[in-house]
Amino acid sequence: MTGSEFTPEHLAVVMYPHPVLRHPAKTIKRVDADLKRFASRMVELMYEHRGVGLAAPQVNLPLQMFVWDPTGNRDSGQAMVLLNPTISRPRSSDEAEEGCLSLPGLYANVIRAKTIHLNAYDITGREINADFSGFEARVLQHEIDHLHGMLFIDRLSPQNMREHENALQTFSTDFHSRQRLGSIPPEPELREHIRHWEQRYT
Repeated sequence: MTGSEFTPEHLAVVMYPHPVLRHPAKTIKRVDADLKRFASRMVELMYEHRGVGLAAPQVNLPLQMFVWDPTGNRDSGQAMVLLNPTISRPRSSDEAEEGCLSLPGLYANVIRAKTIHLNAYDITGREINADFSGFEARVLQHEIDHLHGMLFIDRLSPQNMREHENALQTFSTDFHSRQRLGSIPPEPELREHIRHWEQRYT
């Protein structure tokens, strides 16, 4: 489902190497009731997939938006929607294992800043300026990477990447097989879908 027919009910986590995962998301310039419904559905999907974060490109929306809850607990009351986020003042570094809902079953250690400063807006337009460290900082960096067309595998060393070549090839083979069978739209339709949503909110 693409373009204007795409509704919150159609949201699903897209798998590598879907092209939207490599498309830099655009700054959101307006928020309407539909965007809020998409954000709410993203929160539901995040919990359904037992994630702690989910970026809009991962559900085929090329927008600077992600949802997160570092507890991963639906009952925590901590789920947040963040728009147009930027990070600054990275300090120190730490290495820990990461995975991704768009690359299920693939895990690797990634080096990231241990402490960051976040500037963003919530879905109501309230500005957020705060420092985060540890696991929360890692989640934020991971999700913001998605908004720039980056995946955690891009931060691996060439040696570590070689260890995952077979898994990545399997993802690619499955994606293109599904595309040939029609369950994933062809490239021109995927590009048109991206243009539609950029024109609507950016």
